[in-house]
Amino acid sequence: MREYAEFTLSESDDGGVPTLALKGPLRVYSLGDLDARLAALDGHFQRIDLSGVTDIDTTGAWLVANYAREHGLETTGESEQARRLFAAIGSLGEQEAAPEPRPSLLIRTLGDVGDVVIGWGHGFVKSVSFLGEMISAMFTALRHPSRLRGTALVHHMQYVGINSLWIIGLMSFLIGIVIAQQGAVQLEQFGAEIYTINLTGRLSMRELGILMTSIMVAGRSGSAFAAQIGTMKLTEEVDAMRTIGVSPMEALVVPRVLASMIMMPLLGFYSAVLSIIGGAFISNFALDIPFWTFLQRTQEVVPITDVWIGIIKAPVFALIVALLGCYQGMQVTSNAEEVGTRTTQAVVTAIFTVIVLDAFFAIFFTEIGWK
Repeated sequence: MREYAEFTLSESDDGGVPTLALKGPLRVYSLGDLDARLAALDGHFQRIDLSGVTDIDTTGAWLVANYAREHGLETTGESEQARRLFAAIGSLGEQEAAPEPRPSLLIRTLGDVGDVVIGWGHGFVKSVSFLGEMISAMFTALRHPSRLRGTALVHHMQYVGINSLWIIGLMSFLIGIVIAQQGAVQLEQFGAEIYTINLTGRLSMRELGILMTSIMVAGRSGSAFAAQIGTMKLTEEVDAMRTIGVSPMEALVVPRVLASMIMMPLLGFYSAVLSIIGGAFISNFALDIPFWTFLQRTQEVVPITDVWIGIIKAPVFALIVALLGCYQGMQVTSNAEEVGTRTTQAVVTAIFTVIVLDAFFAIFFTEIGWK
C-alpha cells in the first residue's frame, strides 16, 4: 500500500521550540494534498523537523523550502540528500530582475530603420560580389566556348522568351487599349484626339513596352530562377556540382542571364508593337481613326531614337532580373520556407530596381537630347 506524507505539530509548554514535524516520503507521488493542508495551518511554530522523512525528491524539497521561506521557518533534521536538493533549488526568495524599460517609440523606429539600412548595405555588397563572379564566369565561357552550355541556353531562351509570348502579348495589347482610350478622353478636351497616335506610339516604344515586359519577366522567370536554384541548394545539388568540379556559376547562372539578355530586347519590341496595335484597334472604333492609318501615322511620329532607347534598356533590365533571381536562389540555406521568402525578395527587388533604373534612363536620355 502506498505511503503518503504526513505531519504533526508539537507546541511544548516547557520552553521548547514549537515544531512542525514531517513524516514519510516527500516525493511527487506521495505528497497528495500536503501543500493545501500545510497552507490551512494556523499554529505558531518556528521550525520544520525533517528527521522523520524517509525519502525526498525535487518536488518535495521545493514544497518544504517554499513553505519555510513564506513563514520564516528554519529546517532541522534533514538528510544529506535533502541538503543537496535545497542547495540545487537555491534561494527562492530572490525577486526576478526588473525588466529594462523599453526605449521610446521613436528610438525603436530609428533602430529598426537602421537595421533595415544595414541589411540593404550588406545585401548590396553581396550582390555586387555575385555580379563580379558572374561576369568572370561569362568571360571564361566566351574564351572557352566549349564550356558554354548551349542546350541549357536554348532551353532558357525558350522559357524566358517563347513561352511568355502569349501573356506579354495579351498584356501589351490591353495596355495599348487603355493608353489610347484614356489619352483620347483627355486630349478630346482640347480637340487634339489625333495626338493619341503620338501618345500611344512613343509611350509604348520608349517606356511601357520594355518596362511592362521586364516586370512580367521578373514575376514569371525571375521567380522561377530563384525557386529552381533555391531548391537545388536545399537538395545539395549545388554542393554536388562543386564536388565533381562543375562550376555552379557557369552551369546555372550564366545560361539564365545570357538567355534573358538575348530575349528581353525581342520581347520588349514585341510588347511595344502589340501595344500600338491595341491602340490602333480601339481608335478604329472610339476615335474613327482607321486601323491602318493609325499604324502608318505611328511610323511618322515615333522617332528611331525611341526604338533605340527601348533596345538599350532591355539588356540592362534583363541582367537585373536574371541576376537577382539567381542571387536570391543561391542564398537559400535552411528550409523550404526560405525558398518562398527568397523568391518573393527576388521578384520585389527586381521590379523595384527596374523602375528606379527606368527613371534614371528617362532623365539621362532626355539630357543627351533623345527627347
